[in-house]
Amino acid sequence: MRNTQEKIPVTIITGFLGSGKTTLLNYILKENHGKRIAVIENEFGEIGIDNEIVINAKEEIFEMNNGCICCTVRGDLIRILNKFIKRKEMFDYIIIETTGLADPSPVAQTFLIDDEIQDNFRLDCILTVVDAKHIWNHIDDSHECIEQIAFADVTLINKTDLVDEQSLKKIESKVRSMNSMTKIYRTKRSIIDVDKILNVKAFDLNSKIEVKEHLHSENHQHDNSVTSVGINSVSDVNFEKFNSWISVLLQEKGRDIFRMKGIISFKNKDERFLFQGVHMLFNGEPDRMWKKDEVRRNQLVFIGRNLDRKELEEGFNSCII
Repeated sequence: MRNTQEKIPVTIITGFLGSGKTTLLNYILKENHGKRIAVIENEFGEIGIDNEIVINAKEEIFEMNNGCICCTVRGDLIRILNKFIKRKEMFDYIIIETTGLADPSPVAQTFLIDDEIQDNFRLDCILTVVDAKHIWNHIDDSHECIEQIAFADVTLINKTDLVDEQSLKKIESKVRSMNSMTKIYRTKRSIIDVDKILNVKAFDLNSKIEVKEHLHSENHQHDNSVTSVGINSVSDVNFEKFNSWISVLLQEKGRDIFRMKGIISFKNKDERFLFQGVHMLFNGEPDRMWKKDEVRRNQLVFIGRNLDRKELEEGFNSCII
């Protein structure tokens, strides 16, 4: 059971229409895991039906019918979370299920810009459910589908029993090309060990940052689709130059940068510096001390649309001492 003084971890479940989000939520609520979960549910449209689909359980279910959680009802999300603060001893986790037409970024931004929300809640993970059978109908022309994958800390490739192994590998490769940071699990009927998706600290600054070697290949140069760009270097960075570069970058390209994350080695600083961002919102803080035998390495990952690898690399290199 969670220490009531700790921040409450929040999982955002997203995914395109029909991918299996409600099936996943039903599984979590009926599984005998002993976890106390509060659920905030969003139904797009004036009349909500998901409250009839979601299994009745001891967990509390809130449904907001007056719009999409990622836009017009964001105020309602903050209001409901503030109500939860007064009852935080009653549960250990919060799950927010968004509509299949939702861009998850405004929901995530709520946990980065509201001070009271930050003091009481911790965005733990953005989880995206992908329909293995029908994903190719949407992945190249639906902005919502693309952005849901791009924002995911964890991706469930669901309905694996409806496609063959070759198709699954093709989907995984596509997801990886769009989002190198996401952890991928294969599922049937959205069944997964809840410990792999709840309180996993995937959104934390301290979570592991991986810069995949294949991201440096020529196949991942400037592209109009959503891609990942990884930068890995062993050099000390000038704080003022980095701060100026990242500020200009977010002002000019922030709309196209869905997620970014990194570890920086600043000159004359004994601590690692961790940062991450969602669009134009940037959050960074000193981390643990660099170890004596540790290579002081810079690792950065950008996920977004119209990313120019050469431009990003040259911009970062200009910050190196």
